[in-house]
Amino acid sequence: MSAPFGRQSLSAAGLLRTARSVFGKIPDEAASDIPLVDHLMSGLALFGLKYPSLLQFDQDRKDATKRANLRTLYGIERAPSDTWFRQRLDVMDPKHLRPLYKALLAALQRGKGLEGFAYLHGHYLLSLDGTGYFSSQSIHCQHCAEKHHRDGTITYYHQALAAVLVHPDQREVFPLAPEPIMRADGAKKNDCERNASKRLLSDVRREHPHLKLIVIEDALASNAPHIRHLQALNMRFILGAKESDHGFLFDWVANTPTTIVREYKDEDGTRHRFRSLNGAPLNESNFDLEVNFLEYWEHAPDGKVTHFSWVTDIPIDDTNLMTLMRGARARWKIENETFNTLKNQGYHFEHNFGHGDQHLSTVLMHLMMLAFLIDQIQQRCCRLFQTAMTAAQSKIRLWDQLRHRFNLCLIPNWEALYRSIFDPPKLVLTWDTS
Repeated sequence: MSAPFGRQSLSAAGLLRTARSVFGKIPDEAASDIPLVDHLMSGLALFGLKYPSLLQFDQDRKDATKRANLRTLYGIERAPSDTWFRQRLDVMDPKHLRPLYKALLAALQRGKGLEGFAYLHGHYLLSLDGTGYFSSQSIHCQHCAEKHHRDGTITYYHQALAAVLVHPDQREVFPLAPEPIMRADGAKKNDCERNASKRLLSDVRREHPHLKLIVIEDALASNAPHIRHLQALNMRFILGAKESDHGFLFDWVANTPTTIVREYKDEDGTRHRFRSLNGAPLNESNFDLEVNFLEYWEHAPDGKVTHFSWVTDIPIDDTNLMTLMRGARARWKIENETFNTLKNQGYHFEHNFGHGDQHLSTVLMHLMMLAFLIDQIQQRCCRLFQTAMTAAQSKIRLWDQLRHRFNLCLIPNWEALYRSIFDPPKLVLTWDTS
């Protein structure tokens, strides 16, 4: 194990140096003897070390060993108290965190970490979906959305639209900066996500002008204004389509002689049936907006039938039916590999680390997502991380072992921390014969 373990810029130490460099450029206007960069790096440490609560992190920062490890591993000269941490981040504009997503993705590209991640003709699949990250019937702020119940009670909540690079054959996912769904976006889910998606996709294209993207979304997105926006941004798309919402389109496909039906059978007996048509009008109101229609049935050997349908701007032929279908179904990785991981693999996504009066809840959501992105980059590119995770046998066990060592030992660097999991020092027992 003495050989170098991969690209230093994509190791924990390199990625955290990038984070500290980006954080150091954010305007720090508060009168405090603890700089903003230490507050933000403390947030990355909170989520990077998978602390279950801010209170426990606050208690641990008072311990000399843990303070030394925060300084060594995260470059934190002085970790703030939980009260000052919440107050300082509450007044910070979350938009200042967007550059770090871009910087981390740039490091991933420079380090060739995205090799093999492009899916179709050099395009990357970008999956979009909304998720909630705060809900309460008492705690709220000026940015909270509100749900009014029949009994007169109100639920206050925060949601965000996430955008994640996915690939059907890759375990890792790479989130871009999520877009908070604001109170002004409307009360209905459709309106909320639609307005947030306009901002998110425009920001993605501005920050990544040359990135070739295929946007994959659910059926709420297959409407004319959204498709025209994607076209204006030079983004390809594969969007879900439901017959209940697109009756005109489905009737057109069913009654067009050039509609093609194809069927394939796997060695295990699974049958794949496709129906496709290029150049179909999206709906009667937008007859000039033509899309390519793809419908799919999977007949499993046990008799179970799964059905999907999509619209896309990618021309459909016999050579790419399976490719388009698998790319479209990779949309679920934003739920399975992103949201479920954040909720169930130690990140405590649904725990309220703090809400604040202005931006705290959203800033903490960003810091958690950035910690997740750093972990995903390591999982793909850092052999030290990969070897430690293999030795630990699961992510939950890896987080537990990292925290255990962080709490008990003075750690010289990240390499020593990871090595201690898969190549621990040998303990030699000798008898005292005196």
